[in-house]
Amino acid sequence: MSLSLQYPNMKLRSVLAAGVGGLGLAAASNRLLQANADDLEPPLPGGRRSYRWRGFDVGYTKAGDPEDPQLVLVHGINAAGTSREFETIFESLAKEYHVIAPDLPGFGTSDRPPLLYSAPLYEQFLLDFLGDLTDEPTVVASGLSGAYATLAARDVDVSELVLLCPTDTTMGGGGERTWVRSLLRSPLVGQALFNALVSKPSMRHFHADHGYYDMDNLTEARLDYEWHSAHQDGARFAPASFLGGFLDPEQSLEAQLPDVDAPVTLVWGRDASTTPLEAGRSLADAVDAKLVVFDEANLLPHVEHPEQFVELLLGG
Repeated sequence: MSLSLQYPNMKLRSVLAAGVGGLGLAAASNRLLQANADDLEPPLPGGRRSYRWRGFDVGYTKAGDPEDPQLVLVHGINAAGTSREFETIFESLAKEYHVIAPDLPGFGTSDRPPLLYSAPLYEQFLLDFLGDLTDEPTVVASGLSGAYATLAARDVDVSELVLLCPTDTTMGGGGERTWVRSLLRSPLVGQALFNALVSKPSMRHFHADHGYYDMDNLTEARLDYEWHSAHQDGARFAPASFLGGFLDPEQSLEAQLPDVDAPVTLVWGRDASTTPLEAGRSLADAVDAKLVVFDEANLLPHVEHPEQFVELLLGG
């Protein structure tokens, strides 16, 4: 994950307002930024594949022995989300698992058409992806994707569900805001505002505010990849729905998780702010799930402590 699962309302308004000032140069600026964004390189080492789903070509990476147990890694939803989120653990996990990591529709190396993206779209995608390409995998899902994976795991057999700081409400629980989605989808102003939102200084600010406990764990290579991903054609459309509050599932995690017929582990950063540890403890108690807390971690415990996370998955 790159940007946080949640943007507090005032911070989002500040970022959007900051982008308005130079709209006289917006068209030229937009063209220049798009021109400087090269084609996106593969997010992870391994075999690249494409899954055709409802008109999308969905990119995913495979690695490891196909005879090993399957492990699916589902990245978080945010303005620059891709499966690159798992780069620090991918190769280590591929030594013991057959690992599959998709870029969700609208993100990364997957198609990004100008749809009105929604929670049901992502819920159905994961249900179909897991049903078509896997057989009782362990599923690791980050942030808001944890809610989608939970819904899918109620109808597809999984061996274990591991959720990383999961949430079922974003944007401070403010509900749907059509004006935000419409503004960001607009051709000139929307692109300029989105470019401001996903500038490197802006992304670095949000990472420092509530993404990383230790900003030394954010490499320049990772930030550069996020920037390039967020400046591909169509990159703003899925985040526009996210920032507008349209990607929150109708059902809460507390309501969904008891219907999952597999062990559930919640992994939390002790210093997570937008999805605080108190919420993790309450959820674990309510659904009888295992809770594992990583010290000196915010929303990305698997990124900041990759060796510890790999040991957890391998049962160490």
